[in-house]
Amino acid sequence: MSTEDDANAPAVGSGNAGYPTNGLSDTVHQRHRLGILTIAAETERVEVAYLRDALALTPGNLSRHLAVLEEANLIQIEKGYHGRRPKTWIRITQQGQRALAAEINALRELLRRHQQSRAST
Repeated sequence: MSTEDDANAPAVGSGNAGYPTNGLSDTVHQRHRLGILTIAAETERVEVAYLRDALALTPGNLSRHLAVLEEANLIQIEKGYHGRRPKTWIRITQQGQRALAAEINALRELLRRHQQSRAST
């Protein structure tokens, strides 16, 4: 499965058979990429330096995660200037919003099943 197919995988409850973890995307679920998408979804755009600090990543590690997300069309990278200083921002795409929502829905279903099983024991 390609990263694009993976990012578009249906969420649990939308006809996807099997256990809720089948609805998790390898592209989105990686903890740093999930953090990037979640932060990006909270605002119109986010500065890369903020992501680096918030997620405690090295510049190289963050760059690689951003490349994976950009290749999957989940984010757009925008370069520009703030005054005289070069800046890089990211925006979550519509496809990224859908992939993040599917991931959260799969996690909710997993949590619901876990809580249900714990309540019945």
